[in-house]
Amino acid sequence: MMAPSRSDLRSPPPADPKGPLRSPGGAASGPAEPDPRGLPGLAQAHDRIAALVARARAAQRVAEGYHQARVDELVTAAGWAIMEPARNRELAELAVADTGIGNVADKVAKNHRKTLGLLRDLQGAKSVGVIAEDAARGLVEIARPVGVVCAVTPSTNPGATPANKIINALKGRNAVIVAPSPKGASTAHRLAQFVRAQLERIGAPPDLVQVLPAPVDKAGTLELMRQCDLVVATGSQANVRAAYASGTPAFGVGAGNVAAIVDETVTAAADIEAAAERITRSKTFDHATSCSSENSLVLLETVAERVIAALQRRGAVRLGATQIERLQALMWPDGNLSPAVIGQSAAVVAGRAGLSDIAAMQPSMLLVEEDTAAIGPAHPFSGEKLCPVLALYRAATFEAAAGIVERIYAHQGAGHSVGLHTTRPERAVQLGLTLPVSRVIVNQAHCIATGGSFDNGLPFSLSMGCGTWGRNNFSDNMTYRHYLNITRISRPIAERVPTEDEIFGGFFGRHGRA
Repeated sequence: MMAPSRSDLRSPPPADPKGPLRSPGGAASGPAEPDPRGLPGLAQAHDRIAALVARARAAQRVAEGYHQARVDELVTAAGWAIMEPARNRELAELAVADTGIGNVADKVAKNHRKTLGLLRDLQGAKSVGVIAEDAARGLVEIARPVGVVCAVTPSTNPGATPANKIINALKGRNAVIVAPSPKGASTAHRLAQFVRAQLERIGAPPDLVQVLPAPVDKAGTLELMRQCDLVVATGSQANVRAAYASGTPAFGVGAGNVAAIVDETVTAAADIEAAAERITRSKTFDHATSCSSENSLVLLETVAERVIAALQRRGAVRLGATQIERLQALMWPDGNLSPAVIGQSAAVVAGRAGLSDIAAMQPSMLLVEEDTAAIGPAHPFSGEKLCPVLALYRAATFEAAAGIVERIYAHQGAGHSVGLHTTRPERAVQLGLTLPVSRVIVNQAHCIATGGSFDNGLPFSLSMGCGTWGRNNFSDNMTYRHYLNITRISRPIAERVPTEDEIFGGFFGRHGRA
């Protein structure tokens, strides 16, 4: 008698008492949002997903027998599948044509840079067999695959994010099935064709990499989550919550809504220009589609006008009250962020808001100055905007600036990261000790640096955990180690039992033995 599948052994997830699943601000940045409650088509999806998973399991059993050099060859092949210039450009052009989000040149740069950085991080990293030994503690660590990975990916990065997950999964000798955003499905399928061709070229099973067949729907995505061994979800918070509710172990990312502080120590002309250049480069990259793009800028009062002037020299336009009203009406017509602005240039956003004079200026970004009280659900510019629109706040002191950021994150974006432009390094530690953030990015272009950069020590990744602040179970940049099971061997060592005084001596000395 055939054993039941993993999905057959699970009862359906319970209904979510918090109501319908929605992404913050209504931004539909991920795949069709699988709702775990009585979704039509689930039963029909079971068999077609089971067939994909069966092929993935057969391929994964082959890969599980590979030695490290062979695994690294898999990784290199998958990396070259997206980095080869002609293929990279085709994927970037397809992504923009099908999603209408971002721009080709930046997607080409992102596909190249993020993949090259990941390959650098993985070079020489052990992921097969014994990967660590600690003789003093009698411990040995052995890397094992997790099995079949469900990689949920967003429309904002339909090439770079699947590539990153595919490469990390292969590094662990896993198979991976991509569940793309419907808008990004064609890009994901083309990427998979490229990767599968490279795998065949080196004699590896192409079914190590698959994509949900079109049309991508909620039922298929949820069923894949249920049948695989690990879900790695990047995109809307609805998708992350569905992954957590699927019954399969899952890594998900938190909501983005990054704020950055420019403090009062940034007074030298060169420092102001450098900060403005970094902020502009970050906020305009790929039309601000990244969850790591700044959405709010908190300026210390003493440098605020000089920083704004430096931003204006780089094409930013500060809007007046009436213009802000028109922009808000376009961006949040029903309280949710409109697809009409997501991943669009500042000029397009201005034109669609009826600000033709601003659009004609070809602005790099639109600046919306807000009062410090304008934070929270009633003030949408304090949330994530996914386009080159930047909210400005002013603060009298550094402590007040940190307080503004904390209030912004209480509304949206807790756990992600904060930017800091300063000449006082200890300020970064102060923010790291007090704000609900997993990363403090100091004097860098935030969206370039947060997911790893060649000039910082963070791992290259397109999936950043936000800790419990962001309702995630990890606060790291996701790496290949998240795609591994680790078996530990423990051998006996010389016994060391502490004395009572070693443990309690100081405590008793201060408080007595009562």
